[in-house]
Amino acid sequence: MALKTLVATAVLGCAMFLSGGMPVQAESRHQRQEEQVVRVASVAPEELKQAVAQSSAMQTRRGRIWCVPFAREVSGINIQGNAKTWWQKATNLYPKGQRPVVGAVLNFRATRGMPMGHVAVVSRIVSERRILVDHANWHRNKVSLDMAVVDVSPANDWSRVRVETLPNTPGSVYPTYGFIYKVAANG
Repeated sequence: MALKTLVATAVLGCAMFLSGGMPVQAESRHQRQEEQVVRVASVAPEELKQAVAQSSAMQTRRGRIWCVPFAREVSGINIQGNAKTWWQKATNLYPKGQRPVVGAVLNFRATRGMPMGHVAVVSRIVSERRILVDHANWHRNKVSLDMAVVDVSPANDWSRVRVETLPNTPGSVYPTYGFIYKVAANG
């Protein structure tokens, strides 16, 4: 099956499976279709850190750094527009789900304090409900590396998270859409 068809089928509402065999529920307004398998890319930590280093250099060359170009550069997920629009724009382009994978983008919903939303790249999975992310502009005009994010959603679906701005100090609760994944090259 062609990669484009496989991704479109997965996003249209069938069950998706990550490369480690973790099931991910695809978002859908349609009836369930036959089950398909989509392999999403999990990035090696060394490759991710290299991409982060190259993206961090953007800050010194251009002055201001934003979360969207940083996440796009580091993750390889090429979506344009404000972070709050990424979830919808990923439809039919990238698989989406509720499980973290290294290299995936965690997409935050817009809030009063973050009217344009936010995106962060998963750098490490610590446990079922704790990950580390690399992202830009959480602290104004800075790149933050390996910042802890904790799932506090009642359903353990990463729809509500706390970002530990200071170590072992959970911040406010932020709503998220979930994770946007890059499809594996051998998809």
